Amino acid sequence: MKTPWIMAFVGLLLLSACDLQQQQTNQETAPGTSGDYAAFLDQVEAATFRYFWETTNPDNGLTPDRYPNPPFASIAAVGFALPAYAVGVERGYISRAEATERTLTTLRFFWQAPQGPQATGVTGYQGFYYHFLDMQTGERYQTVELSTIDTALLMGGVLFAQSYYDGSAPQETEIRALADSIYRRTDWKWFADGGDRLRMAWHPEQGFGSATWRGYNEAMLLLILSLGSPTHPLPGEAWNVWTTTYRWGTFYGQEFVQFSPLFGHQYSHIFIDFREIQDDYMAGRGIDYFENSRRATLAQQAYAEDNPAGFTGYGAHFWGLTACDGPAGITRTVSGDSVRFHTYWARGASQNDIRDDGTLAPTAAGGSIPFAPEICLPALKAMSDWYGSRLYGQYGFLDAFNPSFTFTDVSPNHGTVDPVNGWVDDNYLGIDEGPILLMAENYRSELVWRVLKQNKYIRAGLQKAGFTGGWLR
Repeated sequence: MKTPWIMAFVGLLLLSACDLQQQQTNQETAPGTSGDYAAFLDQVEAATFRYFWETTNPDNGLTPDRYPNPPFASIAAVGFALPAYAVGVERGYISRAEATERTLTTLRFFWQAPQGPQATGVTGYQGFYYHFLDMQTGERYQTVELSTIDTALLMGGVLFAQSYYDGSAPQETEIRALADSIYRRTDWKWFADGGDRLRMAWHPEQGFGSATWRGYNEAMLLLILSLGSPTHPLPGEAWNVWTTTYRWGTFYGQEFVQFSPLFGHQYSHIFIDFREIQDDYMAGRGIDYFENSRRATLAQQAYAEDNPAGFTGYGAHFWGLTACDGPAGITRTVSGDSVRFHTYWARGASQNDIRDDGTLAPTAAGGSIPFAPEICLPALKAMSDWYGSRLYGQYGFLDAFNPSFTFTDVSPNHGTVDPVNGWVDDNYLGIDEGPILLMAENYRSELVWRVLKQNKYIRAGLQKAGFTGGWLR
């Protein structure tokens, strides 16, 4: 029997569908200015920008992993913060001088911070950085790993700064020099397992972990950076070695390289415009990586509409599985089936595997805006309209929500539980805020893409990987 909430929810979707039809009728030709969504994106970008500007430590440029409970800084979040400051300049939120000062502080910190093999008192080693750092001292947080992928996301922001701050002022000249030094110091060869495959992690206590990067995922940027290095590059064949581990398949009517969480289809695309450039693998499939991510996005929406597990609220405007917070680590019954709920978890759906506990993340739709704006923008607007201030606050979208988790006898790991509308997070996460802001801006102005097309190291990495065509000509 349908509850009043579900009946109301269905009504919302019907109204949203009507709104979408009208919006598409009025769509303008300029990207990012369609109908009511231009004003909506103005609001989302301004709020999300403030996360990076207001929560980052101004003394060292370290951005918290989450807020309002910032236990440590995330180097990946810093990688998103650096281009976020440029968005602030271009959108008029801050001055170029303010962005220059914050960026310079950040790069000075990462260049000067101590590096070494010891377990404490350092920020990184061999040019790589620890996944999480103490917000104040910048030293390794507890016993976290030296992370290749998080270092790569940081380097994406560092190289963006190198190309964006192109003026003759001493501060901008210093930014370019620092960015160059930070990138050139990174010893990608040291992190490779014999020369052509990168490991994921290193700990001073036990050395390299056994896991290496294989299968399509967010590591595309990592491989490109390791190939483009002028000092410690991986050999060119490392790219094709990696692509041999891809899994091509069909999921909900879409053929694409499979990877379940949407962040794997988004992170590298935040920095690099993959439209109309191809490596050998994609040339053989007749598409590019941008189209691959579009298909993954469409498949996720179709999965939510089908809703095989019977979770509450899933549909055309309520979808999106990716790594995010969750309500609690417990098992309960939903729609007659036993469901294991999780806290932070890499949720996803593909032909390979389905990891779904009814938790949806706005960043899944936000990070895919350029790929499929016709489904992503209505989804974000519907989430904002339905949950209001429970899900959308001072820094834009809180991290996640779960309409199926209505168990008020449980104390959630984060957030609050409503017996009718379910669980909603109360934390913002830097690595989920970044894709929303930067992909919204790429959709509207192509800012991050345009800037990094000018970067010689990005171009060198792509060309060494065998990419041709499009803007690489």
